Amino acid sequence: MRSANFLQLWTLINFLPVPTSKAAGEQRKLQADYLKVRRDLNATSSQDEFARWAKLRRQHDKLLEQLENKKKSTEAARSKFDTYLTGVRLVLTRAPQYFLPFWYATEPMFWLPHGWFPYYAEWILSFPRAPIGSVSIASWQLACTGVIALFSDLIMGIIGLAMSSKQKEAPLAAKPAAEKKSGGATSTEKKEL
Repeated sequence: MRSANFLQLWTLINFLPVPTSKAAGEQRKLQADYLKVRRDLNATSSQDEFARWAKLRRQHDKLLEQLENKKKSTEAARSKFDTYLTGVRLVLTRAPQYFLPFWYATEPMFWLPHGWFPYYAEWILSFPRAPIGSVSIASWQLACTGVIALFSDLIMGIIGLAMSSKQKEAPLAAKPAAEKKSGGATSTEKKEL
């Protein structure tokens, strides 16, 4: 999934004025030329028009080599782009998950009402370094992650239920019964030669 999204993003970016767009455009042009020469080569008889066929064959081989070299360089640039994009995505999504609890570890997210929870519950909720009687950012983050996971599962369940009900509405056509083989021999009997 991730690779497909990166490929779509890569294709979109190559239509913008960036350094790789020129190489991608050249590759598309080279591929179109290659396909044209290949079509002409396939339409030409090697026996009837040998000189034309040989010329097209040399052109075909030259364009194929250029296309493979261009493809290798484009794949290297795309691999570099994928690595960079993965790094940026991780920094934007994972870094706050680790930085915020570290930075605000001693700050309470909010205070619990006094006497509502036993000491061990207050201690667990304030773990690792928030004051006793408060909810730490780590506990709050864990609770938020759990709620998001529950809502995600709920939404996916509703979507799955809706999709399965749509499939039940359209019944499948019945398959015809298997016909007996002619000659009186059944499929389980061995035939003698």
